Amino acid sequence: MTRHVFVTGGTGYMGSRLIPLLVQRGHSVKALARPGSENRLPPGVEKIVADPLRMGSYCASIHPADTFIHLIGVAHPGPAKARQFREIDLVSAQVAIDAASAAGVKHFIYLSIAQPARVMKEFVAVRVECEAAIRAMPMAATFVRPWYVLGPGHRWPYLLLPIYWFFRCLPTTREGAIRLGLVTLPQILRALMWAAENPPSGVQIIDVPRIRACKPL
Repeated sequence: MTRHVFVTGGTGYMGSRLIPLLVQRGHSVKALARPGSENRLPPGVEKIVADPLRMGSYCASIHPADTFIHLIGVAHPGPAKARQFREIDLVSAQVAIDAASAAGVKHFIYLSIAQPARVMKEFVAVRVECEAAIRAMPMAATFVRPWYVLGPGHRWPYLLLPIYWFFRCLPTTREGAIRLGLVTLPQILRALMWAAENPPSGVQIIDVPRIRACKPL
């Protein structure tokens, strides 16, 4: 079934790779870009130029989208970026949730984070707050919860694989090692695509094991 998809963060690490896949599979895609960044959007999409941090800036441009994928987030998140998480990640999500709800979107897909976690507490807290705001809206929702995505420019955690293996072998740390496991870029893209093509009736969570289990496109 063809979906009408609205994507935020379309020029970013994830969005610039997801959009071509959506288009290739025959979906109609609109993508949001900040003024001056619209030419960085992949081909085959309807470009929407607006400020993602200003309430109401693009609400009128969402129709006829039935699916909304929110991918905006601070690049290379770390503890020193706690203020940016609230000023960019949280605000952009609040704007997106309000716009999607007002536009009558049926399914909101949010790229969240694996939780709970003892590290990156500010980052996780913002994602939890955003998930709660989405749950409060009258639309179906999918929360995709990776921990770290391995891909171009994001390969150093490969060094941690032996440590992950060790913790998965211990009964006391096995669950956490699985929940906070590493996923690859193709895996997360497959999960996002699967979510777009398989909307739930309520709320569904695609955690690390489910991300890994998504079949190749």
